[in-house]
Amino acid sequence: MVLREGLLMIDGEMRKAQGGKVYEDISPWTTEVVGYAADASADDVEQAIAAARRAFDTTDWSTNHAKRLGLVKKYLDVFKANRERLCEIVRNEVGSAAGMVLNAQVDNALNSWQSLIDLFPQIKWEKDFGQGEGWGSVSRRQAVYEPVGVVGAITPWNFPVYVNTEKVVSALLAGCTVILKPAPETPLSGAIFGELAIAAGLPAGVVNVITGSDPAMAGEMLVTDARVDLITFTGSTAVGKRIMREGAETMKRVFLELGGKSAKIVMEDTPNFAQEIAQSMLVFHGGQGCAVTSRLLVPRSRYDEAKAVLKAAYEGFSASSAWGDFDDPSGIMGPLVSKRQMERVKGYIDLGVDEGATLLVGGNVRPDKGNGWFVEPTCFVDVDNSMRIAQEEIFGPVLVVIPFEDDEDAIRIANESVYGLSGAICSGDRDRAMAMAKRIRTGSISINGGAANSSDLPFGGYKQSGIGRAWGVEGIEEYLETKVLAWPE
Repeated sequence: MVLREGLLMIDGEMRKAQGGKVYEDISPWTTEVVGYAADASADDVEQAIAAARRAFDTTDWSTNHAKRLGLVKKYLDVFKANRERLCEIVRNEVGSAAGMVLNAQVDNALNSWQSLIDLFPQIKWEKDFGQGEGWGSVSRRQAVYEPVGVVGAITPWNFPVYVNTEKVVSALLAGCTVILKPAPETPLSGAIFGELAIAAGLPAGVVNVITGSDPAMAGEMLVTDARVDLITFTGSTAVGKRIMREGAETMKRVFLELGGKSAKIVMEDTPNFAQEIAQSMLVFHGGQGCAVTSRLLVPRSRYDEAKAVLKAAYEGFSASSAWGDFDDPSGIMGPLVSKRQMERVKGYIDLGVDEGATLLVGGNVRPDKGNGWFVEPTCFVDVDNSMRIAQEEIFGPVLVVIPFEDDEDAIRIANESVYGLSGAICSGDRDRAMAMAKRIRTGSISINGGAANSSDLPFGGYKQSGIGRAWGVEGIEEYLETKVLAWPE
């Protein structure tokens, strides 16, 4: 074992799953066992829900703002002290390459945690609506903003520490109690949130962590149980739709960050055209990101030039040792997270060939990289936006390149998607880029390299990319309810 055995966290105690049941934590790099995680039973989940409910209903966690803030700060301090251990977990169970594990996986999570703490003073807990007349009398009116209650947080495997931080910390600052259910592929990235909650002195029941090999059982219990007031989920649109349907029975609030098929538009007047095209390679973390720009839109007038640039850039990257090497400190791309994901991505590559797209580079599974789940960086050109590889989220290192005629055509193509999570536009004319950006239906757009995704900004999508916003003040406010009070003057 490379990693410690992960335990459940229920009602302030780290414990084994019922009957001592565990499951294997598999390395994407080698397909070997690197650790074991507690395999929760339905009874374990029941106890976690009961603990979170009790902590919310019978303690001062929801009302004592200063106590909450102090403990969330201490919680962060404990995480910082375990920074190297977090890196070890993420490298081994997520498959993160050495060159991106700190900045993208761990430090980004810790810095973003601090950002939420810094934003806490901006949260408004009440609002005065002044006098108002109704039903023949004058009343004074006030709104108070209160925590929604018990939160079920269901998180993905691609950036687990970062997304776990977003959900757990935002909910705690709002005054909620939490049951964290990490993805089966990355259990220890979740289990550590329970262990370190104890080290930070969080009250029993405020943070509970349930890990399990069954991808659905614990999540469905959280979604359908009336004692859970809100579900926050990051993952696929298909699962998000299921959560909405099943949560409807208890009228549960649902907060979803789902899939994406975001477009990057590089206009013909972009000053560093070749550089922007080359930087559009979809290789960082193997393309396993919901907000990546996996559709590259290029003007037809410069399409052949773009193809030549991409071919050279991809071939240079693939020929180097910059990907698929566990020990390379500059590496930014490792394996895909699981055999199932590798097969899914390879299936889309084969589909792209069948659909008539031109495979510019890549397209192969790479067993020469090791025993893990490696798919080489892949780029399709001559893609029509109606193709499935242009419409469906692949979640792998597969870029599709689509030509457009003019500004209107680029906007049309960008918007012809069921998704709307992120995007990018590059142009030598900022006003032109801004005008285009305002017409694209997506949650965030980078203009000429601007950082549109940051922990102090709200993040989320349009259409089937989700409901609600994470991060920023708005992300904390997702966990609040509004209550209106009125009394005679």
